[in-house]
Amino acid sequence: MLKEDLDNLGAEDLHQLQRAWELQHRVLASESVTHHTMFREETRWPGYYYRGDHMKLDDEDWHCFTLSQYDRESGEWAMEKAPVYHIVD
Repeated sequence: MLKEDLDNLGAEDLHQLQRAWELQHRVLASESVTHHTMFREETRWPGYYYRGDHMKLDDEDWHCFTLSQYDRESGEWAMEKAPVYHIVD
């Protein structure tokens, strides 16, 4: 519902326009973090990254990047993992 309301957001001056843009950016960033969290299926604890439905510590799946691409037209997210190359141990 928040994203629907953003389509009708207006501003009466440049300061309010900046705040409106920041609000849109925060919604997109929050949605991105949520998609990344749900895409990853491992737990890192204590307290850093916890999935109650995936309790196993899995170093192989943990050591990777999560890449996402948002399609503005369809509203869909494409998610994939990319390898991490450790150059320093």
